Amino acid sequence: MRHHRLLATTALGLALALSASGAARAADAAAALTAVGDHVMSLGPNGEKPEPASSVSLTDGELAAIKGKHARAAIVMHYAGNDWSQAQIQGLKAEFAKMGIDVIAVTDAGFKPDKQVSDIETVLAQKPDIIVSIPSDPTATANEYKAAAAAGVKLVFMDNVPKGMKAGVDYVSVVSADNYGNGVASALLLGQAMGGKGDVGLIYHAADFFVTKQRYDAVKKTLAESFPDIHVVAEQGIGGPDFAGDAEKAAGAMLVSHRSIKGIWAVWDVPAEGVVAAASTNGRDDLIVTNCDLGENVAITMASDGVIKGLSAQRPYDQGVTEAMLAGYGLLGKAAPAYVALPALPVTKANLAEAWSQVYHQPVTAKIKKSM
Repeated sequence: MRHHRLLATTALGLALALSASGAARAADAAAALTAVGDHVMSLGPNGEKPEPASSVSLTDGELAAIKGKHARAAIVMHYAGNDWSQAQIQGLKAEFAKMGIDVIAVTDAGFKPDKQVSDIETVLAQKPDIIVSIPSDPTATANEYKAAAAAGVKLVFMDNVPKGMKAGVDYVSVVSADNYGNGVASALLLGQAMGGKGDVGLIYHAADFFVTKQRYDAVKKTLAESFPDIHVVAEQGIGGPDFAGDAEKAAGAMLVSHRSIKGIWAVWDVPAEGVVAAASTNGRDDLIVTNCDLGENVAITMASDGVIKGLSAQRPYDQGVTEAMLAGYGLLGKAAPAYVALPALPVTKANLAEAWSQVYHQPVTAKIKKSM
């Protein structure tokens, strides 16, 4: 499918074509990690080529015009129970404040499409000019988003778009991390930490959710192509809403059924917390875990030399800032790129503090600092 094609296929394919020798494999994995951080590998939900966040800007005159509109915005989240979501919200609120836009509502659907449908209906009753949102299910929520567009609300999406909606017609733009690249980076980090060989388990998101599917596909492809001596012996999907608990059960079952497992990959940081708990319960302090997304709990585990050995971070605060500016494009009727993406950020203990600052625009928390 075109969703899973890579940009610059030849160059990045060469970067990921790791040789058979251990030393060369390690060197090539390091080079590939650098390439992931420099280039966006994902295409958009409808196959769009990515534009960089640096291409989105507003002049002083445009900002003045936006302020004069006294616009109102609502933030309709699929799930707000992790650090990624909170950083998105913080970035949006900070930029909207600079633009003179009042945030009138922030909702959390708890990954339940029916709850998000209700949230959208409630928000629309408040007559916002802007909605920034990420659909929990692109099909089940589509009619409500279409109703918002028909009412003249300027829509900006995070990561994914509802079915049957077109950029520049029904919504302004979609902003995303490089989720395919995040999957590639977290697989490379897993392979490096395992020395290029051994059995692994994968814990993925069991849902029709574009960005988490990108990560899962990228991990499987990268492990297969880049580390021929690493074998995926167990895979388990989790549906939530107790993602940490579900992942703990899945990882525990893997560790019991496949005692040869040396490493486990988790689709984001909250499930990774469950894997950490399962490792502790099963006396597997030698387990190697990588995941996508940088949250405080996984950062603490990494900082204290626990089982989290690497992860690939998104840049949610910067995504929020970019989404707010694109909402401004919508208010002005300014042509906007259909898909804007920010590159992945590979993280290990060595660059944890610096990465945290890049991701959240603030120093590491006291808990992380103490663990370091």
